[in-house]
Amino acid sequence: MAKKDNKSFGDGQRRGDRMRERVKTARGRKLSSTRWLERQLNDPYVAAAKQDGYRSRAAYKIIEMDDRFKFFKPGGCAIDLGSAPGGWAQVAAHRLGAVKEKGFVAAIDIQDMEPIPGVAFLKLDFLDDNAPELVRELAGRRADIVMSDMAAAVTGHRQTDHLRTMALAEAAAWFAFEALKPGGSFCAKVFQGGTSGGLLTDLKIRFGNVMHMKPKSSRKESVELYVIARDFKG
Repeated sequence: MAKKDNKSFGDGQRRGDRMRERVKTARGRKLSSTRWLERQLNDPYVAAAKQDGYRSRAAYKIIEMDDRFKFFKPGGCAIDLGSAPGGWAQVAAHRLGAVKEKGFVAAIDIQDMEPIPGVAFLKLDFLDDNAPELVRELAGRRADIVMSDMAAAVTGHRQTDHLRTMALAEAAAWFAFEALKPGGSFCAKVFQGGTSGGLLTDLKIRFGNVMHMKPKSSRKESVELYVIARDFKG
C-alpha cells in the first residue's frame, strides 16, 4: 500500500523539476494518441502513482478531498461506484483500516478490477436494474461514504458529455440516499458548470452541507469537478 497517502502530492515537487518529454508520432498512431502518451509521460501524478503503488493518478484526487473533508473513519464502510482500476478503492481501504480495523469497501464497475485487500468487488453496470440492491447487499451495512468517479464516454460535444455525466451523478446520488447512514457523505464527479439545479436541490434537502471542489491533482485542462455533500440527514 502506498506510503504517501496522508497528504496530497506536490508539496515538495514542482512540475518544472524535470524536462518535458516528447513522443514522436509513430506510423499508424493517431495524433490524439501521441498527445495522450506525451501527456502521460509528463504528468507528475502519473509518475507519483507508479512510485507510491497506486493504480491510477485518480488516487490523489480522493486523497485531497479526504484530507479536507475527512470522509474515511477507521472501521467505516465506503461504497465506490465506477471503481476500476481501483485507485479510489485503494485509498479508501487503507484509510478505513480495511485489514486491521474492520473497515470495508464495496466496489462496482463494468470493467474488471484486480483484487484489493478489504475490498469486495462486483463486476456489473451500475445502471443495471439490479445493481443498487446488489451493491447494498455487498456492503452489508449502511455506508459512511458513497463515492463515484463515474463519467460517460466522451463524445467531444461538451454539452452532451455534461448531460450524460450528470445523469450518472444523479443515479449515484439517489443510490446514496438509500445506502448512507445518518451523518454520511457523498462525493461524485460532475463537469464544470456544476451540479444541475434539480440534483443540487435534492442534495441540499438531504445533507447539511453541499459544495463543489476541483482537486489540484485534476488536470488543469479537464472540465471535471466534484460535488461533495456531507452530514446526511437520513
